[in-house]
Amino acid sequence: MTGRPTLNQRRRDATRLEIARTAAALFAERGVEATTAEEIALASGISLRTFYRYFSVKEDAVAPLLAAGGRRWVLLFAESSAELPVREALERSAAESLTPADAAAVEAMHWTRDLLRDPRLADVWQRVHADSEERLYGVIAARCPQGADKLEIRLAAAAATTAIRVALEEWAFSDAPTEGPGSPRELGVRCMRELTAGLRLWAVVS
Repeated sequence: MTGRPTLNQRRRDATRLEIARTAAALFAERGVEATTAEEIALASGISLRTFYRYFSVKEDAVAPLLAAGGRRWVLLFAESSAELPVREALERSAAESLTPADAAAVEAMHWTRDLLRDPRLADVWQRVHADSEERLYGVIAARCPQGADKLEIRLAAAAATTAIRVALEEWAFSDAPTEGPGSPRELGVRCMRELTAGLRLWAVVS
């Protein structure tokens, strides 16, 4: 979260995300098992060799899409006002990140729903959230005053990340819409409040 990514890194990230969208569309259409890495590469306009430079197995191809929402959430939290208590800042940023801003975001959420329903992608989903928790830990630590309890920061990152994960999983296995009752935003806020209620760190303001 320190410094802007280089132009090459942004290009690589954009390429990875485009491949992820292609893979998600193919997985939704054909299923994970019936889709090959070769087919993802062909549909993405890249060689199979290039595909394997970005991803070791076909299942990993959707990781950037699954991780995009979490990255946005952590970034929104990092950019929130330092005057807000940590708990409120996390809740606000989570609510914003779980609210689709346009038609493309709605489509991405529906892809996420399809991907979370496939048990073959469970390991990818867990790794995405483990990475998100590590990023969040660093951002929360940077926001807290010197001498803050590291265990409390770790618990905060774990609880907040779990809140988002559980909310998205509950939504994915329901028929709720992307906005309104039962939406990721509504479930995310509820889970965040319940899972973080007992943490002392939430009262800390930088």
